[in-house]
Amino acid sequence: MRVKCSAGNPHRFVIFTVFYNARAYYPVLAVLFIDLGLTLDQFVLLNLVWAATIFLFEVPSGALADIIGRKKLLVTASTLMMLEMLCLLLAPRGGGTTLMAICVLNRILSGLSEACASGADEALAYDSLPESHRQESWDKLLSTAMRWRSTGYVITMILGAFLYDPTSVNQLLPSSAHLSVDVAHRLPVAMVLIQSFICLAATLSMYEPANDRSSYNKNSIKSSLQLTRSAIRWIAGHPQIGAWILIGLTIDSIIRNFATIDSSYFRIIHLPDWSFGLIGAMIGGLGWIVPTLAKDLNRRFSTLANLAIAAGFTVIGLTALIPSWRFYGLIPALFLMTILNYLGFTLSRALHAATDSSKRATVLSVKGLAFNLGYGLFSLAFSRLLLSFGYQPAASALRSALAWQVPPFVIVISTLIYLAHRRAQCDPNRKIC
Repeated sequence: MRVKCSAGNPHRFVIFTVFYNARAYYPVLAVLFIDLGLTLDQFVLLNLVWAATIFLFEVPSGALADIIGRKKLLVTASTLMMLEMLCLLLAPRGGGTTLMAICVLNRILSGLSEACASGADEALAYDSLPESHRQESWDKLLSTAMRWRSTGYVITMILGAFLYDPTSVNQLLPSSAHLSVDVAHRLPVAMVLIQSFICLAATLSMYEPANDRSSYNKNSIKSSLQLTRSAIRWIAGHPQIGAWILIGLTIDSIIRNFATIDSSYFRIIHLPDWSFGLIGAMIGGLGWIVPTLAKDLNRRFSTLANLAIAAGFTVIGLTALIPSWRFYGLIPALFLMTILNYLGFTLSRALHAATDSSKRATVLSVKGLAFNLGYGLFSLAFSRLLLSFGYQPAASALRSALAWQVPPFVIVISTLIYLAHRRAQCDPNRKIC
């Protein structure tokens, strides 16, 4: 009966991942916090708080998902999503210390939510697929989820940016019902709050698939720590997994940091605020193309080769950002966002194929922890870099920071790929290829 009920999990997984990830405030994320009264370097530091929260809770939550069930963690993630949106809805505009405290609470709740969802959603969906052809089914489900998520991005990016602009919204309203700037700026957040209710409904209707948890006490935190240590030892015993994660987090951290400040970049290349939603929609549209290309490339080449391709494309995109061409600077920004999708598909496919069910969520959480630790450290370094150019106007400081980040990235990513390749050549079993 359990297997039969869990057959609907892949469909519910798609609903959850779309409404959880395609958030309406994303096209105005940086300017949302800045317009509330924070500075850009404060906003970047808030991302460090977010990443630090995930660092502390990512792996324990993944181990708990493997022990007490993935559904419970997903329900918790949806509930925390509601609470983080309420913080932004109640945050006082220009509230000084109070504003900063509420924004810190928002980032902590967001990090906890991400930690609970990370690994648990994919692990539950993957284990719900027919075991006889699970890899092929996962490729199809992952492609479907990415395409629907892209559709969600198209819709929410357009609506989010439109709702954020009071002039656009008030054109549709009678003069007696015109909204203030402060109210309009909260509308994308209110929309995400509605999305959180949909996520909660989807997760509550999920069923826990059969899984081997017999060796662990389902109510024991000690078991969570044991499973965490077991997963880390397993990764340490499979150097190719560690290589994939290190290369992936290096690419992810620098692109994701840009993704959080892209609205500030769009302003310096003279794109109007109302266009941010259309840009997000374009990114979502490109997301329809990426899964097909990623699936083909991953079937033709090794995981390491695909990561090297992603790294090369990243260097090209980051370099093209530096001139900040008026309007045309949008092209490398879009290019970098598509690389994130390609990277996500590649690593998800490789890690699911290499990991057994009993510790799948834990291993995915270790990967998520590594990625968010890398992102947090890079956010801290980037904020310090911005402050070092404090004598320059904000736009010039951002341009300088974008230029200075490229050489260290090239050195680090080239070294990691070279070492991974050398190890593959020395490995008689060619396990890393």
